[in-house]
Amino acid sequence: MDTKNQEQQEEELRVDESQVEETNTTEGVSVEENNLSQEEKLSAEVAELKEKYLRLYSDFENFRKRTAKERIDLIKTASEEVLKDLIPIVDDFERAFKAAEKEVDTQKIQEGNQLIFQKLVKILESKGLKPMEELIGQPFNPDTQEAITQIPSPSPELKGAVVDVVEKGFFLGEKVVRFAKVVIGA
Repeated sequence: MDTKNQEQQEEELRVDESQVEETNTTEGVSVEENNLSQEEKLSAEVAELKEKYLRLYSDFENFRKRTAKERIDLIKTASEEVLKDLIPIVDDFERAFKAAEKEVDTQKIQEGNQLIFQKLVKILESKGLKPMEELIGQPFNPDTQEAITQIPSPSPELKGAVVDVVEKGFFLGEKVVRFAKVVIGA
């Protein structure tokens, strides 16, 4: 009986092992199928994300190129308004030159030139250009002035101060567009 029991047990074990093997192979197939489908899903998702990235990148490049072109166009035409306002000044100068050829009275020529100059200054002021206020006697300010030379100070209170202005400085709004060139007392 021992042998029969033993044979039965061995047979049962073989049946169990074969069932386990069948289960493992079917599970292996389903695991492989799951892995493949998961891999396929992931690769499809990666491909989709790459495509979105490329579209976004190309959209950004197009935006960057378009804004660069618009900026260049704006810079080219930014001074158009100022130039249109200055054209009448050029016309006035041309008329003044023609009139000066025939005129013998220098006083009238000087008055005409003064009128044209005032018209030019008004146009520039309307665009935001302002000359720097009187600088002589004021302390030197390196933020708005450029010292071109130093001379011995004519009086002790002018030491380190502006003694003479060689070129006026100008502001455009609050920004210095031309530094005043000054002589400083030492």
